Amino acid sequence: MMQIEDIKKYIKEYDGRELTLMEVCGSHTAAIAKHGIKNMLSDRIRLVSGPGCPVCVTPSSYIDRLIELAKTPDTCVVTFGDLLRVPGSSQSLNEAKGEGAQVKMVYSPADTLKLAVQNPGLTYVFAAVGFETTAPAYALLLDRLEKDGITNVKLLTSLKTMPEAVDWLCRNGAQIDGFLAPGHVCVITGTDAFQALAADYNIPFAAAGFGAEELLLAIYGLVRMTDRPAAVRNFYPSVVTAEGNLTAQRKLVYYFEKSAAVWRGMGKIEGSGLVLRDRFARYDAGSRALVEDNKKNKACCCDRILMGGMEPAQCPLFGKVCTPRVPQGACMVSTEGSCYQQFMNR
Repeated sequence: MMQIEDIKKYIKEYDGRELTLMEVCGSHTAAIAKHGIKNMLSDRIRLVSGPGCPVCVTPSSYIDRLIELAKTPDTCVVTFGDLLRVPGSSQSLNEAKGEGAQVKMVYSPADTLKLAVQNPGLTYVFAAVGFETTAPAYALLLDRLEKDGITNVKLLTSLKTMPEAVDWLCRNGAQIDGFLAPGHVCVITGTDAFQALAADYNIPFAAAGFGAEELLLAIYGLVRMTDRPAAVRNFYPSVVTAEGNLTAQRKLVYYFEKSAAVWRGMGKIEGSGLVLRDRFARYDAGSRALVEDNKKNKACCCDRILMGGMEPAQCPLFGKVCTPRVPQGACMVSTEGSCYQQFMNR
């Protein structure tokens, strides 16, 4: 078995064909920047970021709907802190709150239950954003609402599924030689969720962890896999299995069904979303009515950046009118965004 120093030497001195590898997990994007992984790679290995930051790909139409709800009498929007600064078509939730809209930050969906019981006259709308990783938490929230008979909590969902986004990238010309499969997502879905994509597009996938050595091992494995028949390999076996978390999967199927979803910078992708089933419509705050963004900055290059077609610094807005303090597009919004990370690590 190769030692880590041998792996480092191999990927630093690699002189084979030029490769473009994509991580499709926002936490991977942040970890790669934190550990300086790109500096450890040969200049013939290009590592790019994909649409794996849930906050980054949340469309402005979703933010607009949250703001509309927050300005509705007797309604309070409840959200995690990282969504507060995401720009809608005209303002963010933070800006709306400054104008008197009811917006409250929490640390867990379960915090909403206490608020709902303490203030029965208010309807609390939880901003349910995320991928397969966080969707089970919202299913557990629904369990509690059902069990405790709480009627003044609703969800506005912007839940997305990663395999369909990767499929969209491959169908729309993304020149990717291999994917670092998202570790957290794979905990829920299992690596089997990416088998069909590997076969359909003849592209290898490597499920990766988040430590420096885990990432280097997965990248090494992916480089070696590019010259072999496409496969999916698990380099995060401590928590990832082939079949995933079957209990969480059953819980998601019980409450949610597949739907089209709008991705900021990428548009509508069929089958890439999760919405509440009709029998739970009483908990929905209008998720199915969300429309595709039509008010986007045409100078923003997030769609090309999310597809690996260009680097953040190549965008004409990067570091000028688009900064972490005043984000103009998807990739500069969150600490997991590729533009944010490149800006902060210049």
